[in-house]
Amino acid sequence: MDYEEKEEKKMQIRDGFVAGSPIVIGYLPIAIAYGVLAKQAGLSLGEITGMSLLVFAGAAQFMGAGMIGLGVSAMEIIIATFVLNFRHFVMSLSFINQIKHYSLKVKFPLALGLTDETFSVSSIYRKQVNQSYGYYFYGTIFLTSYLSWVFGSFLGGILGEIIPEALSQSMGVALYAMFIALLVPSVRKQKRIIWISATAMVSNFLLSPEIGQGWGIVVGTLVGGLIGVFVLEEENA
Repeated sequence: MDYEEKEEKKMQIRDGFVAGSPIVIGYLPIAIAYGVLAKQAGLSLGEITGMSLLVFAGAAQFMGAGMIGLGVSAMEIIIATFVLNFRHFVMSLSFINQIKHYSLKVKFPLALGLTDETFSVSSIYRKQVNQSYGYYFYGTIFLTSYLSWVFGSFLGGILGEIIPEALSQSMGVALYAMFIALLVPSVRKQKRIIWISATAMVSNFLLSPEIGQGWGIVVGTLVGGLIGVFVLEEENA
């Protein structure tokens, strides 16, 4: 490998780190909150960190930890998180199309690093696709984001053992704050999305006492998604 190739790789890694820094800064406090809440739900430090290592999906991990704390079945958790994360199929297809000329051995690990945030940032930086060693750029974004989430989760698990219980319980608001933060920009863009959220919320509220909280979340999510098909189609018409 000559000097120019080494410098090009270093430049892509440096630029990827800079582009991914806002994600790292945003991930750390949320990951810490997840770790604290998961510890409160009864997960061990190994389970908390392992979930971040293997799942790497903030909303799903928050929901999963909460459902574990409620004592729902594993099947309910699996189905609920699958439904919640179904959007990743769409994001992966879009990103794979963006890097379509990369080899499969590069596409596969990059696709595994996709989250809402890494997908958004990667979609902004499209010109790197055609640059030499551009996959180093995307790989650095994904790797730094992943490591910050895992480290934050580990740190949160440790803090969950030493901070006062009253403080750890108050961090439960982080879950609601995160979902509201995801919801508000969409509502501002398309007002009728509020009907989707309201339908899912009411469905969950009415059905949970009858079928259990886990299945209530699953059904509420599916009903909200079904309503969204008609609401958004009408708005876009």
